[in-house]
Amino acid sequence: MLKYVAKFIGSILVLALSSNFIAAEPLTAEPDKLLPARLGNFKRVSQIRPPQALFKEGLLNQKIVKTGEFGQDWVGGEVLYLGASGRLLVELVQFRSDTAAYSLLTIIARAMGESGNGLALGSRFGTASATSQDRVLFFKGTVFVRISAQSPVDSNELDEFAKLFEQTLSEGEGEIPVLVKHLPEWEKAQTHALYLSRFSSLRPIVPEQTVLAVLDTVTDSQAVVADYGSSRLLIIEFNTPQLAADIDRQVNAKIQELKSQSQPTPTSYRRVGNYSVFVFNAPSDQAANELIDQIKYEQVVQWLGENPYWLKEAERRYTETTLGVLIAVIKASGLTLITCFGLGFLIGGAVYARRRARQATTEAFSDAGGMLRLNLDEITPQPNPARLLTGRN
Repeated sequence: MLKYVAKFIGSILVLALSSNFIAAEPLTAEPDKLLPARLGNFKRVSQIRPPQALFKEGLLNQKIVKTGEFGQDWVGGEVLYLGASGRLLVELVQFRSDTAAYSLLTIIARAMGESGNGLALGSRFGTASATSQDRVLFFKGTVFVRISAQSPVDSNELDEFAKLFEQTLSEGEGEIPVLVKHLPEWEKAQTHALYLSRFSSLRPIVPEQTVLAVLDTVTDSQAVVADYGSSRLLIIEFNTPQLAADIDRQVNAKIQELKSQSQPTPTSYRRVGNYSVFVFNAPSDQAANELIDQIKYEQVVQWLGENPYWLKEAERRYTETTLGVLIAVIKASGLTLITCFGLGFLIGGAVYARRRARQATTEAFSDAGGMLRLNLDEITPQPNPARLLTGRN
């Protein structure tokens, strides 16, 4: 069971999740609310116990949990459910934030894959999920869930149970972290990206790159790792521009030091806003810089009190609204004009065609070469109907 974990997790998972997660939401007080006794045709057949498998795999820090009690930063447990075709082991962890639950999902999905890329994430269950032949793992809101078949189980039954279970969980924010969305081609990259909501060290990601030791003292930061061919992209987000600037100076100094000692260095490094962006093992400097060029830092400013620039904000909104109305009027007028011309052309053409058809089937006698002649000058004599010959036998 631990074989797939050893391939990638090693020390990085212990380092990634050993620190406490940021407190944001209250935790559920009782495990029965997270692990109900019945779900459809499935019945809970064991007592709720601490998630021992996650402890053994190094995915959770057992030091902050006592047997039968909840930790300070997460609650969780594992339990068996019995279905029609076999037993299912459910491992559940509730954190204080959605990002922590998503982080655990990416770590385990990355570790479970037989190849270096791990299992691909999708949205089949919960906010994001990954599936294999006998397992389903997903996160929804602040909760991470892993469902494992303990014996051969019908795949439809496994999917049915996962669907029932996710419906008992709160939606939460319903989004993956924004940092992941700032990856180049993020919709494709996020299927195999590794996201760390907090970390104590990033050196296991690229062990030969000692420049990452500069980040060992960083706290309350998040990181995302994604592979683009042979290139490995690492983005670290810092909470303040001051911290980002300090780390940037330290990283640049460390890179110069390593170059002078002929030690391995990143293919490219750059600070982008509050991000520190590293590219390792890229085929060329140009390829590395092209990756970094696609990363945009979007700054959000929120005033704790009254916005001192409310007048400028009002002017900006008024201008945007006025322009929007003007553009809408122009579009509506143009559409109306085109419609009127189109209808006029269709109706006029139909009337013209109908009259030409009627004229073609009507016999006319004229001394004007087939054209009608109007006796406007009263010169043409009018025939006397009484003298006209009629047909007789």
